[in-house]
Amino acid sequence: MIEIRQEYPTPDGGVFVALGGVSLEVKEGETLCLIGTSGSGKTTLMKTINRLIEPTTGTVKIKGQDVQELDPVRLRRRIGYVIQRGGLFPHFTIADNVGLLCKLEGWPPAKIEARVKELLALVNLDLAEHGHRYPGELSGGQRQRVGVARSLALDPEIILMDEPFGALDPITRDQIHDEFLRLKEEVKTTTVLVTHDMAEAFKLGDRVALLDKGMLVQLGVEADFRERPANEFVESFLQSHLHA
Repeated sequence: MIEIRQEYPTPDGGVFVALGGVSLEVKEGETLCLIGTSGSGKTTLMKTINRLIEPTTGTVKIKGQDVQELDPVRLRRRIGYVIQRGGLFPHFTIADNVGLLCKLEGWPPAKIEARVKELLALVNLDLAEHGHRYPGELSGGQRQRVGVARSLALDPEIILMDEPFGALDPITRDQIHDEFLRLKEEVKTTTVLVTHDMAEAFKLGDRVALLDKGMLVQLGVEADFRERPANEFVESFLQSHLHA
C-alpha cells in the first residue's frame, strides 16, 4: 500500500529525511498502529495516505490504485480522519458535526438525520440527548466518540487516527479502548492509528509498525517485538515504554 520517501530542505541548504524509503502493506480490515520516537515520521507517513503530504518519491496505493491519480477532495471523503480531542467544530452542534460530510455530499435532510442517529448509536451516544449540544458541553471521552462517529459518516474504506486517545484520562481512555475494539469488530474498517503508547498499540493494533528517524525498524505483532526484537533500539524502546 505504501512505498515512499519524504525529504524536506533545511535552512543550510541540506536535506532532512522525514521518511527514508518506508515500504509496507496494510491489510483490508486491519488496524495498523504506528509508533516511534518524536519526529520518527509517524504522522508524516499517515498523512501521505490521504495526500495531506505528498511524498518526495514513491507511491501510496489503495486497492492497487495510486492516490496521485485521484482527486484529493474525493480521496479524503473516502478516508475517515480522527485527531486528538475529536477535531470538532465548536460552533456546530453534535448532529451538525457528525452529518457535515453527508451534507457536503448533498444528502437530503431526512437521510442525514437517520445517518447521524445511526452513527451516534454506534458510539453509544443518543441523538435526542446529545445531538443538539455543542462540543464544549460534552466530556473529553464523548467528544472523542463524536469524532469517531463523524469519521464513519460516508462509510470510508480507511480511517486515519492521529493520537486519538492521547488527551484522555486513564479511566476514560480504557473505556474508549474497549469501545474501539467493539466498533472494530462491528465496522471492520481498515485503520491506521498513530500513538506514543506501546501498550495502546499492542492492545488496539492487529500489527504494530515501529519507526525511528524516518525508517521502519520493525513490523509485526506483540510476540515479535517481545520475543524477536529486530535490534537493540527495539529492545530499549520496549523497556522504556512498557512496565511488563
